[in-house]
Amino acid sequence: MCISDCSGGNLIPVIDCACYKEEFGLSATTKSKRKLSVTFTSDMTSQATSEKAKSSPNAGGGRKNKVWEYIALSTVPLVLVLGNSMLVPILPTLRRELGISQFQSSLVISLFSVSAALIIPIAGYLSDRFSRKAVMIPSLIVYGGAGILAGFGAVWDSYGVLIGARALQGIGAAGTAPIAMALVGDLYKDGQESQALGLIEAANGSGKVISPILGSLLAIIVWYAAFFAFPAFCVLSLLAILFLIKEPKRKEPPKPLKQYIQSIRRIFAKDGRWLIASFFGGSLALFILFGVLFFLSDILEQPPYTIEGVRKGFVLAIPLFGMVTTAYITGTVIRKNGVLIRWLMNIGLSLMVVSLALAIWFNTNLYLFIGLLTVSSIGTGLLLPCLNTMITGAVEKAERGMITSLYSSLRFFGVAFGPPLFGWLMGISHRTVFITVSALSLIALCLIFFMVKPGKQVQ
Repeated sequence: MCISDCSGGNLIPVIDCACYKEEFGLSATTKSKRKLSVTFTSDMTSQATSEKAKSSPNAGGGRKNKVWEYIALSTVPLVLVLGNSMLVPILPTLRRELGISQFQSSLVISLFSVSAALIIPIAGYLSDRFSRKAVMIPSLIVYGGAGILAGFGAVWDSYGVLIGARALQGIGAAGTAPIAMALVGDLYKDGQESQALGLIEAANGSGKVISPILGSLLAIIVWYAAFFAFPAFCVLSLLAILFLIKEPKRKEPPKPLKQYIQSIRRIFAKDGRWLIASFFGGSLALFILFGVLFFLSDILEQPPYTIEGVRKGFVLAIPLFGMVTTAYITGTVIRKNGVLIRWLMNIGLSLMVVSLALAIWFNTNLYLFIGLLTVSSIGTGLLLPCLNTMITGAVEKAERGMITSLYSSLRFFGVAFGPPLFGWLMGISHRTVFITVSALSLIALCLIFFMVKPGKQVQ
């Protein structure tokens, strides 16, 4: 017969015996083949391992590491915005000091954005081909170094040196924030990815908030101080990326160029409808944001308001602060939830349509007007983190740099053309400005509503 015994303690004996085969009518010669094996297993091992994992000093370290990674990644879009928007308050002074036209002074901003937009797709391909940090680190060096050169151009009263350095800065900028967005997709998944992307969008907006104020304060020292202060921010971001970000190793070798291009084509053949609609929505949101800020900056300096300098910077920061706060909260809560993402995108664009349409008639009362612009900025803060999450998660790591770069390139074009087109529309009438942008927002809402339909869970 077989004998087995089990006890309820920490040690569990398992006894396996070969029964006497005679009992089953077999020959007695098989008795010698019987065997007895005893194995002891303990449930203490798994308990001890579990307790050790909980008490390990590294158990809470992961969260701390993520915080430092988030901070390092956030410095990249912050530096990008500071290098452009910080110069806006000093443009009138620059025009007087260098004796140039208004159009020439506007090129200090626009040429930067256009050169960046043209180079971004190339930077995206290089980041897919080699690595994200291999593109970001040299780009930050070029970005900061060109800032110093632009500062010397201002000191030497040389518009040629200044504008050439700004174009070079734009080339450096191409490999910063757009590649950081792709790096987020490499580092994080699910809720962590959407949270990090929301934080990057909030950092981008925070830069827009503090840039006019910081530029005005630096101009108190000397009007060209912003050019020389900016590289210091680049150095801090460079050190943060170097020492706080550990890029995941590639599992596969990079694709040949022909195969890479074919992969991009397949992506657009499969997801082109919603990707193009998303690209348009993101670009339009920043076109409207920067155009409206240009509009607001202009009317604040005119009677009856006559608000200038640092005071104007604080007023401009009000709608931007609404966007920053909303973008961070949105990135935190969406957590790849496709249903929530679709709701928030459409609500955000609806807020933009309604507030900009009301501004057609209510743009003379400053308090009401700023309130409407803040509502529109909140809509932008709802829209952009959702688009970032969808676009970043739409493709595999091998092609992510190119897709996010194309998206960022169109956003740069929106930033570049917003102020001059708004200035042209303002020459017609203030109502024309808001009739145009509310109609464009309505078109974007229709495109997003009918073409961008994420599943219950975004990849």
